[in-house]
Amino acid sequence: MGITLENVSYIYQNGTPFASTALSDVSLTIKDGSYTALIGHTGSGKSTILQLLNGLLVPTDGEVRVFDTLITPTSVNKEIRQIRKQVGLVFQFAENQIFEETVLKDVAFGPQNFGVSREEAETIAREKLALVGIDESLFERSPFELSGGQMRRVAIAGILAMEPRILVLDEPTAGLDPIGRKELMNLFKKLHLDGITIVLVTHLMDDVAEYADQVYVMEKGRLVKSGEPSFVFQDINFMEKIQLGVPKITRFAQKLIKRGATFKQLPITIEEFKEFING
Repeated sequence: MGITLENVSYIYQNGTPFASTALSDVSLTIKDGSYTALIGHTGSGKSTILQLLNGLLVPTDGEVRVFDTLITPTSVNKEIRQIRKQVGLVFQFAENQIFEETVLKDVAFGPQNFGVSREEAETIAREKLALVGIDESLFERSPFELSGGQMRRVAIAGILAMEPRILVLDEPTAGLDPIGRKELMNLFKKLHLDGITIVLVTHLMDDVAEYADQVYVMEKGRLVKSGEPSFVFQDINFMEKIQLGVPKITRFAQKLIKRGATFKQLPITIEEFKEFING
């Protein structure tokens, strides 16, 4: 079933003179097994939604359903704590979540916190570290001795060690070089193919086109557009109006159209562009 938001609103510092509305009457569905992208300009409400998905926040109005658990304005932490095992949240600059003295201990911490024995937790940690490409020779090293890219992989391994059904990613490649970014996106693609539902927040429209199968577009706390990437990115004027833009190849195709080229629809990936040209 996945996750549904029904008429969800959220107000920071509600009931105070500093109240600020982050979400207004948002309804959306993240299907189990999907690769969903949330996009929008800064302040559009994306990060608030991510925190609602795993119970870090509860809605001011409306309800969030995560599989069989319902989160409402009256939900308390002990009722929704288990959601954080099902929904793994990878914050932007996830390496800031690292704190243990060795790589292995850091990744094993989460499972142990949920009652798994130290031996079993370390077995899980070794498996997840290998999955994200961290060599065994680094397991007993301090994570703070690693490169920035390696530290981020360790942090992601720590989330995966909880065996989440949904992985929520908040700008996961921020600050990485192009090679590191590509490697990490390929890792998330593999995890998705292995059955994990992915929710991605990104400002990179090329990544949305390349990986996502569903897109929700946020603007000033409201859901303003949704659908498959191939549908959303056809409306170039709208996407530019809300300061998001479109994939580079879509923009290039539009320039070709102005010079007389024809396309059944604007391509959003290089592969689509090649198909249209060769077809």
